[in-house]
Amino acid sequence: MALSHQQRDQIERRVRAAIDRLLAGQIPPGGACDVKTLAREAGISRASLYRTWGHLKDEFEKRRAAAWAAGQQPDPREARIARLRDLNQRLTSKLARTHTSSPSSRSVTGTCCRSWRPRTTSCSVCVASSVRSIRSRTKGRGTTPRASSPCPGASTR
Repeated sequence: MALSHQQRDQIERRVRAAIDRLLAGQIPPGGACDVKTLAREAGISRASLYRTWGHLKDEFEKRRAAAWAAGQQPDPREARIARLRDLNQRLTSKLARTHTSSPSSRSVTGTCCRSWRPRTTSCSVCVASSVRSIRSRTKGRGTTPRASSPCPGASTR
């Protein structure tokens, strides 16, 4: 069935209005800023959007790409995904930096609990580790130096 000139104009206005809404960030629930949602919002099939209204689909994609290039993110879900990817990248690199610094390169007295051991590690385990480390370094020298409090929260008795 052929569309009349009036029907074509009406559909084109609906598609353009849907484009404007999507690019303004008015994304319907369960939708995204994409061609599938554009067709659904305009009330036409995706196939007819590709076949008959391809120039409007292309216009939508160009405007969406321009919005992204300008730093605007019309789809809040995509913006959130981008933020989470960035956060994941930063945390991954921070974790990698943390694992590359070995505990043996740190000062035994003062930073063991606070720096590389998990917060759940008890101070007594930390102190015992410090004592073993000091003993192994001073083995054969005669006297073992006393370590000052290796843990920030440790009490001296």
